[in-house]
Amino acid sequence: MPAQPTLSEVIAALDTLWPRDRAEQWDAVGTVCGDVTDQQARVSRVLFAVDPVQQVADEAVAKGAELLVTHHPLYLRGTTTVATDTFKGRVVHTLIRNGVALHVAHTNADTADPGVSDALASALGLRVLRPLVPDATDPDGRRGLGRICELERPLALGDLVERAAASLPVTAQGVRAAGDPAMTVRTVAVCGGSGDSLFETVRAAGVDAYLTADLRHHPASEAREHSPLALLDAAHFATEWPWCEQAAAQLDAVAEREGWDLRTEVSRTVTDPWTAHAPSLPQTSPLAAPSAQDTAQQTALTDNDLTPGAPN
Repeated sequence: MPAQPTLSEVIAALDTLWPRDRAEQWDAVGTVCGDVTDQQARVSRVLFAVDPVQQVADEAVAKGAELLVTHHPLYLRGTTTVATDTFKGRVVHTLIRNGVALHVAHTNADTADPGVSDALASALGLRVLRPLVPDATDPDGRRGLGRICELERPLALGDLVERAAASLPVTAQGVRAAGDPAMTVRTVAVCGGSGDSLFETVRAAGVDAYLTADLRHHPASEAREHSPLALLDAAHFATEWPWCEQAAAQLDAVAEREGWDLRTEVSRTVTDPWTAHAPSLPQTSPLAAPSAQDTAQQTALTDNDLTPGAPN
């Protein structure tokens, strides 16, 4: 009969999937709270999520998880307190009080094989060709940051934007694009999370389009002046959430191989911080003040366009 693994056994499995020494030096990965020395600490349920915020901590408790695995660190920079008058302290106290451990896989999951960008590519129906920034320590050339991909058939940029918006979690931002909507896209670079530091590498890869998150005005503007590269800008949360499903499936495979009685779940709580979006309306001049009728139409569009809900 399958047995419940100890917390230390599950953490060891996570460290095998996403070794801590492959994280960037500035990163804060690994186990944040939880007694891995307690051989009586058993794990029957694991919850995967993007952000270790209070709502997710409460969800882990409500679902009876003994382990919460998040992509983003709780403490990326140093701290001097876990007091409950800080939100991070409240998260820690909530987890410890309810016997829930917290483990983080961040940049070590970004560059893994498979990694965050593999999950993003899969969600968009893209075929991965190779890493965008290969890990020099990987002799197989499969690990690294970002992915260079191809579509199974060419698409107009406008159609690719629609596919991305329909395939990724629902967020207020949706997906923005820069480029001619009618241009043909055959190859796409993707990078889950903030990826505007990789524009030079993306241009060198010769792809038609680049999908990432958190694109800022100046880097995006300069990238468009450098080349006809099309840009797709999705919400940070949306580009990384697919990894949670991929990661849960990886741990499921370990549990099956080890004969563990272990259940994984993926949080469908949208933790993207943005909650509303009012689209601009066509006007005589882009700087003209909208009329009262335009404002009413804009409000109606906003109410209809923002469909609350969990990730797709």
